[in-house]
Amino acid sequence: MTASTLQTGRAAPAAASTPTDTGAALRFITCGSVDDGKSTLIGRLLVDSRSVLQDQLANVSKSGEADLALFTDGLSAEREQGITIDVAYRYFNTAQRKFIIGDAPGHEQYTRNMVTAASSADAAVVLVDATKLPWAKEANVPPPSADLGHGLLPQTRRHTLLVSLLRVPSIVFAVNKLDALADGALAFAQISLALRGFATAAGIQVTAIVPISALKGHNVVTPTPHWCNYEGPSLLDILEELPVTPAETALPFAFPVQWVEKFSASSDTSQGRRIFWGRVATGSVQIGQKISVLPSGQTATVAQVLRHTRQPGAVQAGHGAGIVLDREVDVSRGDWLLAADAEQAADSDNLDAPASYFKASREIQATVAWMDDEPLVAGRVYWALHGHRWIKAKVKRIVHRLDINTLAEVDAKRLDANTIGHVDLSLQEAVAVLPYSRSRVLGSLILVDTASHTTAGAVLIN
Repeated sequence: MTASTLQTGRAAPAAASTPTDTGAALRFITCGSVDDGKSTLIGRLLVDSRSVLQDQLANVSKSGEADLALFTDGLSAEREQGITIDVAYRYFNTAQRKFIIGDAPGHEQYTRNMVTAASSADAAVVLVDATKLPWAKEANVPPPSADLGHGLLPQTRRHTLLVSLLRVPSIVFAVNKLDALADGALAFAQISLALRGFATAAGIQVTAIVPISALKGHNVVTPTPHWCNYEGPSLLDILEELPVTPAETALPFAFPVQWVEKFSASSDTSQGRRIFWGRVATGSVQIGQKISVLPSGQTATVAQVLRHTRQPGAVQAGHGAGIVLDREVDVSRGDWLLAADAEQAADSDNLDAPASYFKASREIQATVAWMDDEPLVAGRVYWALHGHRWIKAKVKRIVHRLDINTLAEVDAKRLDANTIGHVDLSLQEAVAVLPYSRSRVLGSLILVDTASHTTAGAVLIN
């Protein structure tokens, strides 16, 4: 997992998206290390954008002042300990667009929750607490290296690597608590140098680096001119211009079956045939399209396509659909409907054929973000979930782990909790896969412990 490996796992840069993307709701997460101010930042966004009511503001006020973090820390354990444990989602809108915010926890033991939120995010705001970095607040400490960003907190580096691996299209660094330092401008310059050096070494494209004070509100919603020698837009201004993740419509059709519905022969909706419901993963589906069923290999033709409203019409990737075939074939929950011509081309030696995207394979080389307290070791067997299909997966070999401090690939016999590594997996049955760099849905699966049923790891197929 070298810098080039990380770079190929990134989505297309924001400039490649269509201008209309900025009109859709933006789903973003806040992440970073513990107590960097993630929950306070979200509270500040909600308050300063006037997205909270007076009674809501009163409920989070203590001694006449609002505790902004309480807008997202809703669990009793979170309020008692002053930490974020689970991902909390909040919704707000401005005159320009709507937002869905995911407040991800910073503690290492809750990294799995952060990965869950990042897997569907359009953007990530990685907070950096300037007061925790010694070379940012002490004049006699040498400046950070511009190569690897030495001095950044491990969780800051880990979360940045994870959102990059998960193909979050836009990554914004928000340097927080600069108002608490004697020379905020110098600290921001030093931290920006470290962040850019780390991102360059890891092959990560950074959208912006902005200085903020979540507590005081500097540069969060409205720009604070001349503060920390920064003259750019505020954090909210940046978020309003970011594109959403485009649907994977350019790939061949792929559809994981989530639910099979049976109607009577007198039904006008399906002419008595079963309806296969789910969300189109890639491509689009329309009447007359030839499909192949995985794993059975049977083929059929699409006789009818229903939108989620049960109205007929073609459906593109990212939207729910009900598909009726021209004949009865054996299809169950967890099966995949694939473009028939694509699957046939995948069996040929022509790797340039469009269907070479779909490789029905049992042997998988993948990057894994390990999240279980029990270490990952070769020989162990887990449940793997791909789409809606459960299969057994055996760990054949651990190739290496990634040292988040040096970005070097280190030989390893095991992967401990919160470690990123490269593994070879052997699946019980073949699945239709793509590299994660091409498809978030077809290129990912999760590993679940067979005994405890704990989500153990997020797998990104290489």
